[in-house]
Amino acid sequence: QVQLVESGGGLVQAGGSLRLSCAASGSIVSINAMGWYRQAPGNQRELVAAITSGGSTNYADSVKGRFTISRDNAKNTVYLQMNSLKPEDTAVYYCNADVVSNWYGRGDYWGQGTQVTVSS
Repeated sequence: QVQLVESGGGLVQAGGSLRLSCAASGSIVSINAMGWYRQAPGNQRELVAAITSGGSTNYADSVKGRFTISRDNAKNTVYLQMNSLKPEDTAVYYCNADVVSNWYGRGDYWGQGTQVTVSS
């Protein structure tokens, strides 16, 4: 079994910053890409940022220059540093990972989600 546990969400004023963390645990052999998605009420889940095991990144146009994704492969953890937050960034943020595990082979895993609320 593989689990992703997120932390770091909360309430912040516009212009502020938050840092999200997501730690993967379980019978992990390796982790390929990791990423952050978000879903606002009434909207579809969308990709915010992703990072490969080698460190290549990509971002949604709406967050470029404000958000930074990084990972610590030794800790099986991915981070999302969010600066200059805007009210439109308000959403539930989900961690995602492409994991190879001992028992289940390769699979796509999701965290439980963490709420980010940006007040104007």
